[in-house]
Amino acid sequence: MKRLLLLLGACGGSDPAPCPPGEFCTQLSSYALFDDIATQAPSAGVMPYAIHTPLFSDYAEKDRFIVLPPGTAMTWSDADAFGFPEGAMVVKTFSYPRDRRDPAQGRQLLETRLLVREAEGWTGASYVYDAADQTDATLAIAGATVATSWIHDDGAPRDNAYVVPNKNQCKNCHAEHADAIDVLGPKARHLTNLQTFVDAGALFGAPPASAWPRAIVATDPATGTVEERARAWLDINCGNCHNARGGAARTSGLYLDISVTDPGSFGVCKPPVAAGKGSGGRLFGIVPGQPDASILVYRIESTEPEIKMPELGRNLVHAEGVALIREWITQLPGSCD
Repeated sequence: MKRLLLLLGACGGSDPAPCPPGEFCTQLSSYALFDDIATQAPSAGVMPYAIHTPLFSDYAEKDRFIVLPPGTAMTWSDADAFGFPEGAMVVKTFSYPRDRRDPAQGRQLLETRLLVREAEGWTGASYVYDAADQTDATLAIAGATVATSWIHDDGAPRDNAYVVPNKNQCKNCHAEHADAIDVLGPKARHLTNLQTFVDAGALFGAPPASAWPRAIVATDPATGTVEERARAWLDINCGNCHNARGGAARTSGLYLDISVTDPGSFGVCKPPVAAGKGSGGRLFGIVPGQPDASILVYRIESTEPEIKMPELGRNLVHAEGVALIREWITQLPGSCD
């Protein structure tokens, strides 16, 4: 098997020439991450992972992987992303099933994103697949738009102009704290397969399993109350920016990560810091019992660039997520009088 090429500037494989130092390879295949790119079958040492509540990305599905240099491990954190050693890589491939009701119909691969941990921090790039040839993907520093279509859960055809972010946009979502790019999904509360990493010696410092954060699946009523599931949805979709150290919180004062317990801090009867088009004329972030009067609902229901939240990563509305947030707000007691 080919040796995994983890550091930038060490590309080989199908590239016609070595990559310049500090740059990404032109072709995804150069990293030897997959035994079969088309099926996303990982090479030895490439560890799949999954999360309880995925970030909504226009109904795209995702294959996720972690690669660690030999002899290294991630380090545990109770709340933040795990610590990663230099040379680690986090890989995420986005795709659309051709029919969401029938996985046997196959899928269209859209892009694979890489985050690489260098000495000075994380850096990322996206690789885009050609619809006619899904056996490799090409570096897209400037981003791209991919025409997609699929059969949705209700049997109706859907289409989307799926947007691949450019390299500079990585920071818009991944600069979770203090403007430094970091990984978002690999956190104890998100991962479904923590035990796999512990057993493999790939995660150092984990407490006993009984002390691990409780798993909440936003779309599964069996895993928690409406409020717990709504907060889990907000945590993964909004909390990376809306937290005490995040960029959005500095301008909005709104904290949507799961650690926040004060209702005023996560928007209940909280007026906007700066009124404007994004408020839709509404007076408070969340109005108990009144989702239609709540700025939060207005923004997650919108697809207009100046209104929608999150700002990047979606053209469509997550109908199931909006329904959950609406249900939660409807059940909230009190008023903003």
